[in-house]
Amino acid sequence: MNSYAPSADSTAASMDVSTASTSLLTDMYELTMLQGALASGAASRRSVFELFGRRLPGSRRFGVVAGTGRLLDAIEAFTFTPAQIDFLHRTGVVNDETLDFLRDYRFSGTIRGYAEGECYFAGSPLLTVEGTFAEACILETLALSIYNYDCAVAAAASRMTIAAHGRPCVDFGARRAHEQAAVAAARASVVGGFVGTSNLEAGLLYGIPTVGTSAHSFTLLHDTEEEAFAAQVASLGPSTTILVDTYDIATGVERAVKAARAASGELGAVRLDSGDLVAEAFKVRAQLDALGATSTRITVTNDLDEHAIAALGAAPVDSYGVGTKLVTGSGVPTAALVYKVVQREDSNGETVLVAKKAESKSTVGGRKVAGRVLGEDGYATEELLLVGTSFEEGQALLAQRGARPLQVQLVRGGQIDAAAWGSEALSRAQEHHLRARNELPYQAWRLSEGEAAIPTRYEKVD
Repeated sequence: MNSYAPSADSTAASMDVSTASTSLLTDMYELTMLQGALASGAASRRSVFELFGRRLPGSRRFGVVAGTGRLLDAIEAFTFTPAQIDFLHRTGVVNDETLDFLRDYRFSGTIRGYAEGECYFAGSPLLTVEGTFAEACILETLALSIYNYDCAVAAAASRMTIAAHGRPCVDFGARRAHEQAAVAAARASVVGGFVGTSNLEAGLLYGIPTVGTSAHSFTLLHDTEEEAFAAQVASLGPSTTILVDTYDIATGVERAVKAARAASGELGAVRLDSGDLVAEAFKVRAQLDALGATSTRITVTNDLDEHAIAALGAAPVDSYGVGTKLVTGSGVPTAALVYKVVQREDSNGETVLVAKKAESKSTVGGRKVAGRVLGEDGYATEELLLVGTSFEEGQALLAQRGARPLQVQLVRGGQIDAAAWGSEALSRAQEHHLRARNELPYQAWRLSEGEAAIPTRYEKVD
């Protein structure tokens, strides 16, 4: 498997956080709940919130944690500016007492979560947020908007890299998404195993290798295809990738090889973006070999998803460029995650486990400490969630049960853990994902609809 590695001089976005506040990237009811809690005196009660999915979305046999680095960036920037306070006051969203609280807001609690790149299942506590109700509740929309999108894209990317069987996949989806979502998608795709992106902003922010040469418009700009190819080779060198299907593919291949050799080199690659890609790949490979261009690679694009990539498995394709289906989660545009309070103090300062009981939307009360149980063959057999215990005690219990702990420290006392936030975090997330995915049983790798790869088991700790 080819893997992403940041460039030597790359600097993660998390080390240069935008001055723009993220505090109003939220739903109004979170601030009105805060107002009510301040009024009732319950706002200061210590509370535990968890971000999880009640079930995996359709056709997914496992989920992929992504967005951790982006969330930490967003929490660092989650403060209320004078202009934002003025807006909330002017529009009457909340009262003066609440505005006074927000002026000084800074998250000071603790956040633990699954390591970015980890696989997850129904009920898995991807994030555990501990603090006062006031400071933890207003992070809900921010956390969900980031994780729901990034996890969906990362899961799609993972399925695509499974289908690719080691052939590199590159993100080409910028033009099919909101401009900022495109950057997020590029990052999430790397977590899922992609090795590059066409998006320059993602390259700048996260050090992801950028890829791109020319489109059909460049060929159509010139009077002849020969002129276009010669111009591209003159500008980018003979190792460039030339799009050969503007007119006739066979003629385009011949002209592309000729243009590279006129510059005393061999063509790097041809790109196919239309037609029956399987059939065309075989024909182009045969043509390239007949021309002696045995080192010239074939990359394919054109509305690929994991199923199309799998269908190309037997074809002589060297790499894939994936756009629309990647940035839309390949049919699953959201991970269907929720953010719920599961534990709190009562009026006497005692800990109370709380849960929602509504039909089809019930939750399990109590803080969860998560581990993955492995069988004698080294493959995962179940997701074990210990309920109602401290993390310290839970870690010891997981060790007794031979389960691999899944949660790591992300924020302690309001301070972000540098390991989850630094310039190497993205490459570590990809590496972690590949290890975690390889730990799952064979059925996890199937692209067909079916049950989750492993079951989730809750165990109440007395």
